[in-house]
This record gives sequence, C-alpha cells and structure tokens, in this order.
Amino acid sequence: MKKKVFIIGSGFSSLSAACYLSKNNFEVHVFEKNKNLGGRACQFKAEGFTFDMGPSWYWMPDVFERFFNDFGKNRSDFYSLDKLNPGYRVVFDKESQIQIGDSIDKIAIEFEKIEKGSGLKLKNFIKKAKENYELAVTNMLYKMPGKSILELINIDTLFKVNLFFSNIKQIVEDTFKDKRLRSILQFPVLFLGAKPSNTPAFYNFMNYADFGLGTWQPKNGFYDVVKAMIQIATNQGVSFNTNSEIKEIKVVDGCVDGIFINDKYKKCDILISGADYHHTETLLEKKYQQYSSGYWKKRTWSPSSLLFYIGLNKKLKGLNHHNLFFDTDFDKHADEIYTKPKWPTEPLFYLNITSKTNSHTAPKGHENCFILVPLATNLEDNDELRNKYFKVVLRRLKDLTGNDIEKNIVYKRSYCVNDFKKDYNSYGGNAYGLANTLFQTAFLRPKLQSKKVKKLYFSGQLTVPGPGVPPAIVSGKLVSDIIIKNERTL
Repeated sequence: MKKKVFIIGSGFSSLSAACYLSKNNFEVHVFEKNKNLGGRACQFKAEGFTFDMGPSWYWMPDVFERFFNDFGKNRSDFYSLDKLNPGYRVVFDKESQIQIGDSIDKIAIEFEKIEKGSGLKLKNFIKKAKENYELAVTNMLYKMPGKSILELINIDTLFKVNLFFSNIKQIVEDTFKDKRLRSILQFPVLFLGAKPSNTPAFYNFMNYADFGLGTWQPKNGFYDVVKAMIQIATNQGVSFNTNSEIKEIKVVDGCVDGIFINDKYKKCDILISGADYHHTETLLEKKYQQYSSGYWKKRTWSPSSLLFYIGLNKKLKGLNHHNLFFDTDFDKHADEIYTKPKWPTEPLFYLNITSKTNSHTAPKGHENCFILVPLATNLEDNDELRNKYFKVVLRRLKDLTGNDIEKNIVYKRSYCVNDFKKDYNSYGGNAYGLANTLFQTAFLRPKLQSKKVKKLYFSGQLTVPGPGVPPAIVSGKLVSDIIIKNERTL
C-alpha cells in the first residue's frame, strides 16, 4: 500500500518534492492556502494584463533542465526559453548606463569602457566564479542535505576554504575600482540574499550564473515553470487542493498523525512543509518545536520587497526587459536593509517590463511593468508609505530615462511586508527566506527533517540549500531523497 504524503504549500520546493515522491510510488496530496498554485510564483490577471507576482530572473537554466531530465523530459517539452540580449540594463545616471550582454566578451567590452583594464580582470574573475559554480552546483548542491559539516569537506573545497572566510564585497573591491562595476557584481547577493560584506566569497558563483550562463525568459512568463511542474505531478497522480489552510499539525506518540485543514482533520503517513518554516512550527505543540522564537529573531533574513504591478497605456522607450536603477548609494541601501533596518533614504530599484519580451502580457500598445524596491523585514507598512515610494520611483524614472508614466497608468497594485505575512505566513514579511551568510550555510541552516517529530520534513528557502528558485527546486529533491531512503530502511 502506498504511503500517504501531505505537502503544505505549492511553491517550487513543494512542487519539486511532489514530483519526486509521486515518481517513487508515494501517494501525494498538496495543500495550498491561497486560491492559486505556485506560492510566491503565482500569477494574476487584471484589466487585460498578466502579471507574474514573484520570480522574474531566470538564472541557472541547467538546474531546471536537470529537473525535467529526472522525469524523462526536457524543458522544451513544456515551454520555450529565450536568452535575453542584453540580459539587463543598469542605469547610474542620465549619461551613464551599461548593457549586460549575452556573452562575457560583450560584457567585458562594456566594463573596459568604464575602467581601463577591467575587461580582462572580469574574464579572469568570471573564470574563477565558474570553477566555484561547477563545484557548488554540479558537484555539491545535490549531495548536501545539510546534516553535517562533512558535506562541505572534500579535496576541492579544501583548496577553496579561504573563500568561506572572505566575502563578496572584499573580492570585488580588490579587483575593480569603479563603484559602478562593483555594484553590478554585488547586486545578485544584495537583492537575493544578504549584505555583500556578510556573504562568503564562494557565492561569487552567482556572478557566473549571471554573466556566464546569462539571463533567460520563458515565453509566457515565469508561471510557465510552475505549470510545467504541476503537469508532471498531475500526470503522476498528485492531488492538488487550493483554499486549504492548515490550522494544526497533530502528533501522536512523537510521530505525525495528520493535519487540520480548514478545521477538517485528515490523516497522513508523512508530512512535508514547503511553507514558512517558523510558521509551520507554530502549528505544533511547543514541545515539538525545534527552534525558539529567539532563534528566529537572531537569524539574518533576506530582504522583503515593496512591489508595484503596473499597466500602462503607452510604450516605454530606452529600456529593456530587466532594468536596475543604481543611481543612489549602493552601500547605504544595503545598510538600511541589514545593519540599521529602516525604509531606505534613497532606494535602489528594479524595473521589469515583461511586455518587452512577452507581448501577450499586455494589450496592444500597452506595457506591463513590475517594480521592486528591496526592503528590510518587519518594517511598518501602510498605504501612505507605499504611495510615498511610488512617487519617488516615478520621479527618478522620469528624470533618468525621460519616461513620464504617471498619467498613463491604467492599472496599479502594490504589495509589501504585510502582504507577504498575510498570503505566505512569511516571517517578518521576508520575500526570499534566510540569507546565505557564513553561519547560515549548508548544515548551519534549519534542518530538512524534524529532530523532534518523526515523519515531519521541511523544504524551501528557510532550509537547505537556500534562497532563490533553483535552490528551492533542489530543496524539494533533497527532502524527497531523505524520505525515500528513510522509508526503504524501515
């Protein structure tokens, strides 16, 4: 008889685990508290516009391809993928902008224009980043369930141990002198992880993911990936249940017995939570919780975000699909996220114009825009603050690019700290989970398997391996591997 597995949440880690476990003859049921599947990668439509609510950067395409290969499929069986050229634009001021092309040679030329000799330095920097990428992603990522420090120790990592005790900021500033170039190489960890000065230098493999592998775009938006994973799961018999909020996890004799879903009790053999780790533990009796409130308060969190989903009745000029606005102090904004949390004085921001690549996401002659301002977690959040920063962003967009859009907005929706808490039970309203700092790496992150409750497991951005879509997909595989091994040894 098949073992019955319940999975809380339908984000990427949950979908991944559902696929791997159903493939291995488990009966899998997924429960999502919201009306749409996909977790933070869900999609919504309004006034003729289609918005991806969460992830928009498609990096590390090899991880996605490996996932589909595990099920005898190719990514191309589900959706087409285009490599963007340029991958993105970085705006420093009216006169100073840089296009990040689709090859290291093109990017090196742009670097050289800004700082003499930096083109060759960049190629050498990315060559080393590639070595770290191949070590981390190809050789280690799928073999690190976060149980022991021994997972990190092999002949290759011993030669790179210094990279765990230096940081991204240090190695970037030792190589490049121009502030603009430094900010470009540091932004992946700031927007997606932690302060560059607190992120081990080993994580510069993200620079290879950026410059080496490039920025890609699914034909119909990021929700293509969600739909593909749902299709694989459904074809293997996975049951999906929306509007299903988990109110309590019941434990009998130290083992998971079942869950209360919308006040109705259902029994299971195994439980995985791909939802917020901290929130999940609050559904247990206190004696079964592994981590105290003090533990979570002391963690270093990836940013929250202030988001605006905007529909325009005109086209924008001089901008790409992805645009970063770095016309203010990079380090100051980083400090206001991590060191002295507050609403940013002069925020960096990101503008995604989805309709530049996917024309169907907006009516003809219109533009679909997504604006993101990275923020500290647990900030005060209200309409007054949201509107204040919206005006700041619009003013800078106008001043820097000549695009005055205020009178052309036909649809607008904001999303911030309170929404992350309400929709995803997100600790502090975080958007990306726990940061990848030295003391929150690998075995030092919250565990995939509960130490106090048998048959209870976790996946996602608060556990192993860390924040971002590709790591979330890997997290689902890692937890399913543990379950398969545990059940076979019984």
